[in-house]
Amino acid sequence: MSGTHEVFNQAPPRAGLNEYLINPALTEAVKRYDAQWAVPQLTEVGALIGRADFQRDAELANTHPPVFDSHDRWGNRVDAVGFHPAYHRIIGAAIEHGAHTSCWSSPRAGAHVARAATFMLFAQVEPGHGCPVSMTHAVVPSLRFTPGLADQWLPRVFSRSYDPELRDPATKQSAIFGMAMTEKQGGSDVRANTTHAADAGDGSWRLTGHKWFCSAPQSDAFLVLAQAPGGLSCFLVPRVLPGGDRNVFRIQRLKDKLGNKSNASSEIELAGTTGWLVGEEGRGVRTIIEMVAQTRLDCVLGSAAGMRQSVAEAAFHVRHRSAFGALLIDQPAMTAVIADLQVEAEAATWTALRLASAYDSDDAEAVAFRRLATAVGKYWICKRGPHHAYEALECLGGNGYTEAFPLARRYREQPVMAVWEGSGNVIALDVLRAMSREPESVLAVDREITSALGVYPVFDEHVAATRKLVWQVSKDPSSAPATARRVVESLALALQATVLIREAPTAVADAFVAARLGPDRTFEYGTLAPGLDLAAIAARA
Repeated sequence: MSGTHEVFNQAPPRAGLNEYLINPALTEAVKRYDAQWAVPQLTEVGALIGRADFQRDAELANTHPPVFDSHDRWGNRVDAVGFHPAYHRIIGAAIEHGAHTSCWSSPRAGAHVARAATFMLFAQVEPGHGCPVSMTHAVVPSLRFTPGLADQWLPRVFSRSYDPELRDPATKQSAIFGMAMTEKQGGSDVRANTTHAADAGDGSWRLTGHKWFCSAPQSDAFLVLAQAPGGLSCFLVPRVLPGGDRNVFRIQRLKDKLGNKSNASSEIELAGTTGWLVGEEGRGVRTIIEMVAQTRLDCVLGSAAGMRQSVAEAAFHVRHRSAFGALLIDQPAMTAVIADLQVEAEAATWTALRLASAYDSDDAEAVAFRRLATAVGKYWICKRGPHHAYEALECLGGNGYTEAFPLARRYREQPVMAVWEGSGNVIALDVLRAMSREPESVLAVDREITSALGVYPVFDEHVAATRKLVWQVSKDPSSAPATARRVVESLALALQATVLIREAPTAVADAFVAARLGPDRTFEYGTLAPGLDLAAIAARA
């Protein structure tokens, strides 16, 4: 007590909780999708990220963002990016626990689900490090197009050790990967790229050009798109060449971003930079799209993790804060808000792990389903993230708007998931492309949705309307882009409802169907219909 007042009616620090064990949607989905064997490790990770010192590291990694040094003190060009030690501790822990490549290095039933859950737990508390972790995970299927490069790099990619020093790859046990695709003039239209590659005649190529966005430029190696004589191609570009010489990799500056502060994103220039062809010449998009598919899934995972952080922080606050004579959580208006936030977070979590489970199989049905469903989920869940974060922030009142609490940082973070790996229109058009070129993906998603029919009439009506939209798009492709977003939204809601109807507690499914699909549907939080078991839903937050 100070000389002026006693501090009371403030929520205690939200620390010392096991973030896995207290997340019912995540624990239930892990069990449902064949990853129950991973519970001991997930429990360990949940305890780690719930610790006060880990949360403090997350704060430090963002309040002390990366720093770029173009030259050392003697004037030598080094293109170095420095990080606070807290960042290294966080990404080191994520790598140690397999958040990057455990599903590839130790394949088994549920491996992709276990890896997804691990990634989500780390991203819940510190999302910025998830960018290089995700790219290292996603590079694996692309590298396998060229067995010689895969043999050289995959053992390092699979390693559970973290070594941030840039040096001769032969002297390192581990490696972190990035990718560099977009340029100033093209953005998502990578076929407009002007970076070009010339065959060096010794098995390597020389790349010259620029990249407008290159995240995690401190990584050991990158997949880079460049124009070769045979067309746009994919190349592996290491920061350090075999033998120890630095490759030409000129970082121009680090981006000053809205959020995602702990993660370095840069502009780079390549000038006779050495690279090795990955996949076939002229098939660069086909090669790197395997990586993009994986990182799109991780955008869904990251958004769902952010939703979990948001609702968990909000619920914790209102359970410890009183106003007008009662705890906030016991007041009907606040109960409705927390329940609504939880329904959205559960829909995202269940959908994310259902998508991850589709990557645990390479049978035709799983491949077709994930082709369309990943894009649909990426579009919708990532778009819902910022609104969800704002509403959760508001539950904390003025505290939520300050940098002393994590939701201000989360609010700035969530939009990046919708921008990375294709913003809204790009993803919506990709959905149309999949529907047109890979009709089996539409059939696979429709079979998934069909499995939940017959429980809720309003869901059945939504599915009928969705099928009509899909049919209209197929019959009139020329006008399809104008309605692409509507089609994707309708598919996304049907997909989320399907997984909740089949797998989630009845109270959660009831609320989602009533709020998001019914005649009075709304996407504003706190407006769930009377008669729903809001207290039971809020208790899961």
